[in-house]
Amino acid sequence: MRSRLLVTLLALVAPLLAAPLQTSPATGATSGAAPRGRLVVEVLSTRADLVSAGDVLVAVRIPAGVRARQVRVTAGDRDVTRRFAVRDDGRYWGLVRGLPLGRIVLRATAPGVPGVRPGRTVVVNHPNGGPVFTGPQTRHYRCQESARDAACNEPATYDFLYRSTDPLTPDLQPYDPANPPSDVATTTTDQGVEVPFVVRREQGYQDRDRYTILTLFQPGKPWRAWSPQQQWNHKLLVTHGGGCGASYTPGSPPLADYSGTVDGVPVVTPSYVTALGLGFAVLSTALDNTGHNCSVAMNAESVLMAKERLVEQYGELRYTIGTGCSGGSIAQHTVANAYPGIYQGLVTTCSYPDVFTAGAQFADYHLLRLYFEDPSRWAPGVVWTPVQMAQVEGHLSHLNAVVADEGLFKAALNPEHACPGTLDPVAGDPRTRYDSETNPAGVRCSVLDLLVNLLGPRPSSVWTAQEKAAGHGFGGIPFSNDGVLYGLAQLRSGAITPAQFVDLNAKLGGLDVDSEPTAERITGDPGSIARAYRTGLINEANHLDEVAMINHGGPDPGIAHDYAHAFWTQERLLADQGNTDNRVMWFGPTPLIGDVTWANEALVAMDRWLSAVEKDRGPEPLAEKIAADRPADVTDRCVVDQLADACDVEELQVLQTRLSTPRQEAGGPLANDVVACRLVPLDRDAIDSLIPFTDAQWATLEETFPHGVCDWSAPGIGQGPAETWLRYDTPDGGPAYGGRNLPPLPAHSALGTVSPVWTEMLRK
Repeated sequence: MRSRLLVTLLALVAPLLAAPLQTSPATGATSGAAPRGRLVVEVLSTRADLVSAGDVLVAVRIPAGVRARQVRVTAGDRDVTRRFAVRDDGRYWGLVRGLPLGRIVLRATAPGVPGVRPGRTVVVNHPNGGPVFTGPQTRHYRCQESARDAACNEPATYDFLYRSTDPLTPDLQPYDPANPPSDVATTTTDQGVEVPFVVRREQGYQDRDRYTILTLFQPGKPWRAWSPQQQWNHKLLVTHGGGCGASYTPGSPPLADYSGTVDGVPVVTPSYVTALGLGFAVLSTALDNTGHNCSVAMNAESVLMAKERLVEQYGELRYTIGTGCSGGSIAQHTVANAYPGIYQGLVTTCSYPDVFTAGAQFADYHLLRLYFEDPSRWAPGVVWTPVQMAQVEGHLSHLNAVVADEGLFKAALNPEHACPGTLDPVAGDPRTRYDSETNPAGVRCSVLDLLVNLLGPRPSSVWTAQEKAAGHGFGGIPFSNDGVLYGLAQLRSGAITPAQFVDLNAKLGGLDVDSEPTAERITGDPGSIARAYRTGLINEANHLDEVAMINHGGPDPGIAHDYAHAFWTQERLLADQGNTDNRVMWFGPTPLIGDVTWANEALVAMDRWLSAVEKDRGPEPLAEKIAADRPADVTDRCVVDQLADACDVEELQVLQTRLSTPRQEAGGPLANDVVACRLVPLDRDAIDSLIPFTDAQWATLEETFPHGVCDWSAPGIGQGPAETWLRYDTPDGGPAYGGRNLPPLPAHSALGTVSPVWTEMLRK
């Protein structure tokens, strides 16, 4: 009788002795007891199959009736229980270190507790030097001098910065904890915590390149993932750089540059400093800078790895906001589309949707310049005025073509230019730069070769002598100008003559794989064109409905960042989802950025927007919540004299410099998302039957377009949506050109290092 009573009492008391059910301050998600009778192992810091650097943050959910001290956790054959404890939020979790490379099982058991089923999850660990999912790495790489190994690894370093009370010093200054300066400002975070504006900067190496993490920090006080300092709000801002290029050596993570504010200007606070003052962490990687690394997969991989590092060292995240101008907008748009879940909000400016639709535009400029700026190529009697040149190019001035070509296209596509980490041809150095005549096997600085895992190499059937000498195909060409009738709109309007139209199209020609001019048009590599769409290098915006976006910009009539590129994204969103309710557009008078205060204002507005979505626990899909929970005052905005309420007036787009492109003037779509058109036979009716071509002129057009001319009413060659979460290696470690899909998100695993609240919304 007494033994039965004891058993009954123990059964009643046991649940009270188990870990209590509490709410995580980082995520708002309840945690604690597992489903009855079963332990659950949860990976908190990244996707379980994309772990890197040998450590992972793990929680074990414990069922009622089991004490935490009764649980054992193993990683493979190794007992790692000592890494775990019941933390302040009531959860049983810890950081598991020392994971071997490859697949390993994390297992939780309760030995001696009858009826409790063990929990397990499989993680796949990848090297800190990468790759994780980007496939075989480029061979020619120059690490920093202090690197400990060929993967550029070395221990992280830490130092301190502070914000001054002097309004004329908006940027952060060096801070010495042993000798604090007298002008340290204070800040009150968005959680109401007031602290000195002192920032710890962590700098380290991942994926053979640099990252940096900034947080408000109280020197001398501890910080652990399960017990962060109170001033952190568990939100993250990721900053990006501009341009498009290839590099073969570590670079610098961009922070203030291209943030959308004017850096170093008194009383103008960089948006990343504003974010720090609110309690955000700020993260940047050299590889999220498209000017250093113009690859959506490597952009995504580096940010994912750095976010994993942040979660494991600093704590769980609520959500992540990106910010950046030009290439910074490209990185955000393409990563959010191809790797959804890495970002929850985008603040873009100097905006482009992707690299290669703008790249096709700039390739057209390059070829048009070769013709327009060399009158010796013009036929007798053919004369071009600067106004006519600009009209064919779709711009107000020929200067646009010059700037885009010199500043962007040539640097990105010329394989012989001096990109970082390469040397002039020197016998015996493996990092020797490519030279078409003397060193065809050298390092090519064209972004097409950096992107070979995504685009694939050119097939042997089209190899040049240099490719044959190198023994492999170079990176595939992902665009074509075959069939494009340049200047068609101007011909039809009478702005140019039939003689000008014929001469231009007959002599424009194309470019070869070395970006050298050819008499023939560019036909591109069909496989690479299709892969450019599949991998998200060309962004059709088909996965952007689950991310909130604020785009701000200003007039730019001559520096290749006209507001038309922001409208390209709008057109593609409309085509995919039928609305643009998850994106607002701000246009103002300040060149490029609209207004010097908008980067900060957009950051705060985006934070309010995401906070509202986070609190929305309704059953609706995430895309519906993003649209429905946008704050009422976060709307389209135009500031052009007295036209502040005229954002939707079509005429105002002229003031917004919604300019055109050579392909749009040739009849292409407003979205400018066709990089290789489908062809139909040349037909006078397709041009204009009333245009008085001579027989000789028509014969020249027939000779110029033997394959036909563009049918812009049909989808482009290879055109289609991006696939999400691709990896670029085969199971045996070789390249998977164009990518293969990762399996579905593992159970009990974070997605893109975002809070469980967002992960569950993304799963639906």
